[in-house]
Amino acid sequence: MSTITRRLPPGEATGLRTGARHSLAELYRPADLVVLGLGVMIGAGIFSIAGDQAANTAGPGVILSFMIAGIACLLACLCYAELSSTMPTSGSAYTFTYVIFGEVWAWIIGWALILELQLAAAVVARAWAGITVGAIKNFGVTLSDQELIGDILVVVILVAITGVVAAGARIGLRALWIMVTAKLVAIGAVIVVGVQHVDVANFGDFFVAPETLATPPATVLDVFVGQSQVFGWFGIFAAASAIAFAYIGFDIVATSAEETVNAPKAVPKGMIRSLVIATVIYIAVALVMVGMVPYNKIESRAPLSSAFRLAGVDWMVHVIDFGAVLGLTTVILVLIVGQTRVLFSMARDGLIPRALATVSRRYHTPSLVTLVIGGTTILLAEFVNVLTMQELVVIGTLFAFLFVAAGVIVMRRRMPHLERGFRVPLSPLLPALSLVATLWLMVNLRVLTWAWFALWMAFGLLVYLLYGHRNSLLAKPRPQAEPVRGGRHRR
Repeated sequence: MSTITRRLPPGEATGLRTGARHSLAELYRPADLVVLGLGVMIGAGIFSIAGDQAANTAGPGVILSFMIAGIACLLACLCYAELSSTMPTSGSAYTFTYVIFGEVWAWIIGWALILELQLAAAVVARAWAGITVGAIKNFGVTLSDQELIGDILVVVILVAITGVVAAGARIGLRALWIMVTAKLVAIGAVIVVGVQHVDVANFGDFFVAPETLATPPATVLDVFVGQSQVFGWFGIFAAASAIAFAYIGFDIVATSAEETVNAPKAVPKGMIRSLVIATVIYIAVALVMVGMVPYNKIESRAPLSSAFRLAGVDWMVHVIDFGAVLGLTTVILVLIVGQTRVLFSMARDGLIPRALATVSRRYHTPSLVTLVIGGTTILLAEFVNVLTMQELVVIGTLFAFLFVAAGVIVMRRRMPHLERGFRVPLSPLLPALSLVATLWLMVNLRVLTWAWFALWMAFGLLVYLLYGHRNSLLAKPRPQAEPVRGGRHRR
């Protein structure tokens, strides 16, 4: 079978075809998956993104932007839900693509997911260090060398979380429950206290007259449109593109499918519920943010903190700092878990060294690949200016979204017999709408981001040609049946 056309049989995608050393134990239940989703979708951005987009792009209409972004992500989430219910495996979009489109495309998606998850963990770790330093300063502590302290904090948080993930999924899950509960309490405090200082007049009619930017950002859309606007309906939809990035992360829940009890039913519920809850929480915080301060007076850098200071509730600044630090901590944890499972699946299929798919007998987790990921993340966060590369995280995610939406349509035609624990309603209409919504988000990314992504993918194809296609399990001859006494055969 040629490299281009060979596809992973659906039965092998979900079967324990590689032995006990390469299988994961069931751990997660539906509630755990919701916590997993909230752990990665609700980070420090919940305290800033509404204010930033209201002040610079959408005005009070940012509330509509959150709703539009939520709908766009829900479409993608429904597609992930169907494929996860059909192929409950740790590879997520990588494995879906392997079964539906073939090995080369699977490698491309896996390589995009590596970019997304590995870089995201480094970006969030660096942001966590910055926010932690700011939280310490807000208590009146003078720091002599903030840059050095930030570097130390990056190493500390990544070593700690890598150790937790490597030591066992159960330990990581317990820690996640505690931290997610605590940050939801902090967010609840922001909403309850903030709503008491809302002025309905600040909402206006949700529409601000559009303005044309003199020097627009060089997005793909700008290349075709020729100019860029803020505010008005264009601004509302542009803000939706930025806000959708805050919801990205529900796809990581799919990487836990192999470790989930009754995965065909539980994983779709966990993904959809976590996304809906996150959307409601984001909208609630956005309503408080826009209601507390007129959009043209919002301080973009720390909108909620400055709003509470203006309202005379200074102690809420510490609550926000606490929620932000916890929020980013859970994001790092879930990102490393997700990255571990994707690389574990690729190694199990032979596309990267098989040693990375070894499950520790002591901890019952893929500890080796976890340590490799943790070490790589530390190097990236310490020696690369990752905070300028956030859009690369986004484009890797959206690229996978495209294949998942297309995969639902193709699999319905090509493999109608497969049992599905969840089916996208109104297919192929909703998957097609997901494709359109994802493409809209992608054209709002900078041309430079597309160029770097193209280089990354070209490098990935080179790696595949030099290693992956030769070492793939599908490239190796299958063992032939051996005759035994009585005319029976065994493998």
